[in-house]
Amino acid sequence: MQIYIKKENIDQNIQNISDHLESNIVFDEPKKSHYLVYDSNGLSFIKDSKNPREILHINFLKGALGWRMKRAQHESNLKKALGKNNDQLTIFDATAGLLTDTMIFLSLGHKVIAVEQSKILFCLVSDAIFRAKKDIPELKNLDFINDNSINVYKKKHQQLDVIYLDPMYPITKKNIKKSGNINAITKILKLENLENNEDEFISSFMESNYKKIILKRPLKSKKNYSNINYQVIGKTTRFDIYL
Repeated sequence: MQIYIKKENIDQNIQNISDHLESNIVFDEPKKSHYLVYDSNGLSFIKDSKNPREILHINFLKGALGWRMKRAQHESNLKKALGKNNDQLTIFDATAGLLTDTMIFLSLGHKVIAVEQSKILFCLVSDAIFRAKKDIPELKNLDFINDNSINVYKKKHQQLDVIYLDPMYPITKKNIKKSGNINAITKILKLENLENNEDEFISSFMESNYKKIILKRPLKSKKNYSNINYQVIGKTTRFDIYL
């Protein structure tokens, strides 16, 4: 994976990213079908060089996520899933992805250990954290790790109050027009050979000695586990809670 730099100087941030990915830094735009680009906006993933406008870029300060974070107290379904608790929780986000819900947990005052197995996604998100940390003080309560989440869980399970599982939703005919990020993430996971068996992944946590699991699923998806303690139902999403 090449990293195309549009800036004059190689700063320490992009050097760290290059080292983590074991990638080459180049100053001429790659002709390959996919690559990373680093400019004044930060790091982005170009899914297809023939259409460089189709990018995956993460910004915690703007867009839909920035808006959600400002309204974190209105995230009623997530708050209901966490339960009535005035204490600061330690939440294990085993499917960190773009940190979409982790940032809400942080905004609600909780600590989060978030794990992402993909090196590319990890670097994209880490760059977004690097750009946002001065403006989002809650990021001090985040421990973001690039590893297999089951392995990390085995080391840290005694510290955890909640396991949060949000496996990637399948792309359907209804959401295909809104699935730009999902398509890019799917491309990245294929590049890294990280297409895991979802049922085996969830079962690994269900069979562990957990305090609480929150499983986020599409509203009409099949319930594969019968021991649900309660559910929080939204318009398109539900949270299955296991105690």
